Amino acid sequence: MGGPVAEAEGVAAAATDMTEIRSTTVLPAVREEIELRTADGLTLVGELALPASGRVAATLVTMHPLPTHGGFMDSHVFRKAAWRLPHLADVAVLRFNTRGTSSPRGSSEGEFDGGVAEAHDLRAAVAYVHERGLPNVWLVGWSFGTEVTLMHGAEQDVVGAILLSPPLHRAQPADLERWAATGRPVTALVPEHDDFLKPDEARERFAPLTQLDLVPVEDAKHLWVGEKYVRIVLDEIVARVAPGRAPLPTLVPSSVVQ
Repeated sequence: MGGPVAEAEGVAAAATDMTEIRSTTVLPAVREEIELRTADGLTLVGELALPASGRVAATLVTMHPLPTHGGFMDSHVFRKAAWRLPHLADVAVLRFNTRGTSSPRGSSEGEFDGGVAEAHDLRAAVAYVHERGLPNVWLVGWSFGTEVTLMHGAEQDVVGAILLSPPLHRAQPADLERWAATGRPVTALVPEHDDFLKPDEARERFAPLTQLDLVPVEDAKHLWVGEKYVRIVLDEIVARVAPGRAPLPTLVPSSVVQ
């Protein structure tokens, strides 16, 4: 029989069928292994994760941390972005290995060039998503990836940039001024306990980038270790690139977990 009791039991059963998103959770997406071809003749390997819904609210071109210190396309924040954001926010995520970088996906040709020749890598990635007709393209750099973004991204056809743990080791004031001249939005998420650039110093050194939205993240460290900090980063990204889809849920139906 139906009635309030049966309805209550049905709600309880539905609630128990939800599962928490954890560090290893993979959600539905259309995932394609891709190759990028640079202007100087190299082939770079990567992956494009697209919303299975077919609706793309925004597109992230990610630039990974320093490959000479373990950074690659699978660095955990970007891997989790690709696992979650297509399903949770209709956000497409392009990850790739910059020149001379290897991961389980494979090795990109060429040699590490300290952020200089990596300009070709960034341009190839942006060109690729535009060739695919993907909308609302944003650059998201992490650590070394922020240097490449700041040094070479201002002239690209993108909406804006998001910087995770920017060290400002390679990017110069002139690079910040070029971004400032574009007027495009730039957000920097700066961990309170970053190894290289903490929030107070970041405010001073980023002064030439007048439109910067600097977000200090309490208790966080450079590598964003811990699910709490991954969620903060992904929420902040989505709040900027697809605001109607933030904050992200922390629970999903068990049936969608892959």
